[in-house]
Amino acid sequence: MKIALMDSGIGLLAATAAVRRLRPDADLVLSLDPDGMPWGPRTPEDLTERALAVAGAAAEHLPDALIVGCNTATVHALTALRARLEPGIPVVGTVPAIKPAAEGGGPVAIWATPATTGSPYQKGLIEDFADGVSVTEVPCWGLAEAVEHADETAIDAAVAAAARLTPGDVTTVVLGCTHYELVAERIRAAVQRPGLPPLVLHGSAEAVAAQALRRIGGRPAPHAAAAGTLTVLLSGREGPLPPAALSYEEGRTLRTVATAG
Repeated sequence: MKIALMDSGIGLLAATAAVRRLRPDADLVLSLDPDGMPWGPRTPEDLTERALAVAGAAAEHLPDALIVGCNTATVHALTALRARLEPGIPVVGTVPAIKPAAEGGGPVAIWATPATTGSPYQKGLIEDFADGVSVTEVPCWGLAEAVEHADETAIDAAVAAAARLTPGDVTTVVLGCTHYELVAERIRAAVQRPGLPPLVLHGSAEAVAAQALRRIGGRPAPHAAAAGTLTVLLSGREGPLPPAALSYEEGRTLRTVATAG
């Protein structure tokens, strides 16, 4: 089994770690775009062009499935990616976990990038899946960028700023950017209020990994031998994991994966 994941940067690490937990025997192909990152400020057309190139580089390695480990790329490029690669390679997008969060009853806060916060896309998800639930959209200025560069001071400042925008009665936080899952416990610590039940965090990584297996008819095998290989593509060129990836547990676990070739 071979699973590819794509993103502009290391936001794909959360889903990669989830795939690794479900199938430690799977070969992994990580396709990043250091030459074109960040994708967030790009126009939808430009972002789609970059995403297609990154996906194309991954597709050359003949994966069984491709995970789009980025919320922004899913919003703007998923249709084009599927048109280009399916049915030969199933493409799985990443959508904020608003539905399961709302099923808990709320109040819910959705932490997302400023570009996503208030967007028609996110508003549509709220209308479809959180009708009747109190939902606050929280723009997280600079958080994805700080996580990408493992800038501890900037991460602390961005998390604190977003926490101040989060209502005190919130019981559930949706992590609406894949980068945020890499600092989930820091977010929990910043938002948790004394005397309230433990804060519930909803990321997308586990669901995305499970969906990729379903799309290819695979089953979880968490006790399989950890024999899967790792290939890292940097704007199409094979290379090492970015150094910042090793700042996170999700990245450090990949050091135990053999490099392909």
